[in-house]
Formats: sequence, C-alpha cells, structure tokens
Amino acid sequence: MATRLEAPEVELGDATSEVRLEGVTRRFGAVVALDGVSLAVAPGEVVAVVGASGSGKSTLLELVCGLQAPDAGSVRAGRAVLMPQRDLLLPWLDARDNAALPLRLAGVGKDEARARAHALLTRLGLDGFERARTWQLSGGMRQRVAVARTLLAGAPILCLDEPFGALDAITRADAQAWLAETLRSEPRTTLLVTHDVEEAALLADRVVVLSPRPGHVVATIAGPALPRPRTATDPAVVAVRAEAMEALRSSPR
Repeated sequence: MATRLEAPEVELGDATSEVRLEGVTRRFGAVVALDGVSLAVAPGEVVAVVGASGSGKSTLLELVCGLQAPDAGSVRAGRAVLMPQRDLLLPWLDARDNAALPLRLAGVGKDEARARAHALLTRLGLDGFERARTWQLSGGMRQRVAVARTLLAGAPILCLDEPFGALDAITRADAQAWLAETLRSEPRTTLLVTHDVEEAALLADRVVVLSPRPGHVVATIAGPALPRPRTATDPAVVAVRAEAMEALRSSPR
C-alpha cells in the first residue's frame, strides 16, 4: 500500500517576529540538504547557525525567507529579509540611495527615504560617505551599507548569510562590533549563518550546530551571558567557541 505523504506547511509574511521550523526536510533531486530540522527563534533573539560547507545553512535561511519551500515539515515565520554573502550594491547608486532602495520600492518619497538612510548610515559610522559610489567604498563600508539597506527593509526578521565572510580579519572584527551594537540598539529576530564559531559566540544568544549534509541539528549551545558587544578573549566567549568546535568535530560525517 502506498504511503500518503503530508504536504509541508509554510506560513510566511505576517507581522510576527517568531521563527519556527518543525521537522523540515529539503531535497534537490537525490541530494538531501536538510533532514528533519527543528528550530525555534524567539522574538528579538539572535541565533547563529554554524556547520560545514554543504550542511544546508543557506538553504535554511531561504526557507525562512520564503525563497524555497520545504519538501516535508513546517516553516512558520513573519516577514523576513535576506542579506546574502555578497553585498549586491548597485554601482550606479551612491551609498545613501543603495541603503534607501527598499524604502523607495515601498513607496516612500525620495527625500524621506534619503533622510532615513542618511541617519542610519551616520549611526553605522559612514557619515561623510553617503554620496560615495560603491567603488569608492572599502569592503567593510560596503557591508555597512548592505546592513543599512537590510534594516531599512523594515522586516521583523533578519537572515544574514555570512555577511562578513569576504572581509579581512581586522575589518571583520570591526564589522562584528558594529553589527553587535546595531542589534543591541535596534533589536530584531536574527538568524546569522557563519562558518566562524568565534563570530557566532560574539554575536549570538544561541548557537545551533548543523551536521554535514544532510544537515540536521546536532547541538544547541547557549551563548555567553554577556551584553553585546563582546570580546573574543572573554572566558565565556572562549567557552562557547570551544563547545561549538567540539560539536562540529564530533558530528557524524
């Protein structure tokens, strides 16, 4: 007798800032990217997802954002915006207009959109660079513009996919510090995908470790009981990093 498969449930796009995945599986042909992933993110919580390449981390973010649908299980999330690994800034726009783009697409007038973008760019340390074109900005500055654009989209849920993966170590440390400050001053429900377990410990309230493909949750680690921004040398941050590394090493391959 054939087995009847239940259709996956997807509820996306409302005003809630909670994220809940239950038993989510995602396949691409014969390849299983995610297998039975269950994960809940409370409103205002920052959760980092770490795992080996190919463990389905980016796929998980796209499911939350509604860019993909699960093959099994359920996804329930409010309106989410994805910041991909590449900043995808438009070279014919300056920093201010790149940041203001989601406001303009939402129908906000040009002057108001630019004023709101200018205020946020100033808070992110880009005062004086609002009129700079993309090629006049450093990698770290470009990422700040991309973060500003993501925040100005107004979604209650942020999905950040390796936002600092292409930066050098010093610039990355600076970027982590201002993102931590931004999440402190403008709390959002945040899912952060990263290969860097230290970054996860610095920024997250919880760290979720995925196994190699097919990805499933092998550990959930409470983040340091410290306010953000944190320092990499703090014993609590070091302890979380060590626990996450051990979970990665011991997960089945």
